[in-house]
Amino acid sequence: MKFKGWAYIYTIGCQMNVYDSAKLLSVLKFLGYSETKSLEEADIVVCNTCTIRHKAQEKAYSFLGRLSKLKKKKPHLISVIAGCVAQQDGEKSLKRLPEIDIVLGTQSFSRFAELIDQVKSGRSNIVDIEPRETIFEVMPDASDVNQNEISRFVTIMQGCENFCTYCVVPYVRGKEKSRRPEAIIEEIEQLCKYGIQEVTLLGQNVNSYGIKENDISFAKLLKRVSSIDSMKRIRFATSHPKDLSDELIYAIRDLEKVCFHLHLPVQSGSDRILKRMNRGYTQKTYLEMITKLKKECPNIAISTDLITGFPSETREEFQETLNLMKAVEFDSVYAFSYSDRPITPAMKFDGKIDEAEKLSRLNELFELQKFYTEKNNKKLIGKIEPVLVEGKSKKKMKVEGEPVKEFQNIINTTQMMGRTESNKIVHFQGCNIRPGMVIDVRIENAYPHSLWGIV
Repeated sequence: MKFKGWAYIYTIGCQMNVYDSAKLLSVLKFLGYSETKSLEEADIVVCNTCTIRHKAQEKAYSFLGRLSKLKKKKPHLISVIAGCVAQQDGEKSLKRLPEIDIVLGTQSFSRFAELIDQVKSGRSNIVDIEPRETIFEVMPDASDVNQNEISRFVTIMQGCENFCTYCVVPYVRGKEKSRRPEAIIEEIEQLCKYGIQEVTLLGQNVNSYGIKENDISFAKLLKRVSSIDSMKRIRFATSHPKDLSDELIYAIRDLEKVCFHLHLPVQSGSDRILKRMNRGYTQKTYLEMITKLKKECPNIAISTDLITGFPSETREEFQETLNLMKAVEFDSVYAFSYSDRPITPAMKFDGKIDEAEKLSRLNELFELQKFYTEKNNKKLIGKIEPVLVEGKSKKKMKVEGEPVKEFQNIINTTQMMGRTESNKIVHFQGCNIRPGMVIDVRIENAYPHSLWGIV
């Protein structure tokens, strides 16, 4: 393919957006573009956006607004807003930024190449947000895997039909659709040929994979992926608690390559708030799931999502969330203060919480979680953990400003980092160690965000 120019892709948001950006880049490469990390060098700029929170949405518009000066210098520059903000705002995106050439919705990626051709033929301000019945099955270009890359995302489904009252995903990602298992396996096998040894299977709710299509279950898909010889580890996200099956719990327990880590968003510990969020479970049923998980998989690490300051949440209901955290002792938590999102029912709910109070609750939550994260990490001190090496570490092995004693005499070795099965980051010293190796590391020290060890 003849060289057509340079492509710059700016990705905001979740793991699925990272995967989608790879698909868009594959299309651009097919058209003759090469990727650049220099915005000034670009001939086409794609901003793949997120609208789950207001801050992420404004970040996208701020980035795209900076292109005005660049387009004056380079009139041929093609600018694209893609993803969730594009799907949500449509024509409104052009009112904010008239210089945008293409507004590419989440369900219109299959027409990306055609839209670029239209711009080159003289059209501009193209808006394509019409739903498509089929999943965009263009495979990301596995040949761009660099020699030190060992992990990739693979989307197994798109869309969501849970309609949590605070969430825009069902409106911007569309109805739930599962990819064909054969296509998923083919993609993973291609990635393995280029050295990828760990995949994270992505979906808004992977637990419901294949149900609408009357195809294989998610647990059975995990078994098929596990049968790929060169694949070492399998992760997945995200699981909805209301669809967590015994079959999946047993798959985590029994399939050696499936990591002992589950991200299970709870959002709140209050039954009234959970009902108002339309989550489909209670605190009691959630805790029952946790009990079964820990019984079947004693060493499993559990992370979650939490929202503080949901409309009408009282201090007592917030305390119920803290009590749930104490009961579960999560390994990590991703938490955010509630913010209104367009289209969602919660935007019209009464009882909005003051911003300062929402932030105060969020900080209190983080302070509590810091204790449990460090507590769980310290349980690993003295244990041998298999670590999948990702590359060189950028951290200095220090404790309160002083070098860790065990490593003071190790000067000529390289400091590396990797992850345990439970998704904990480990920094360690070692010789002749390269990305992709799984090595046993003895954990020597533990901190809130990482572990330190010796090979």
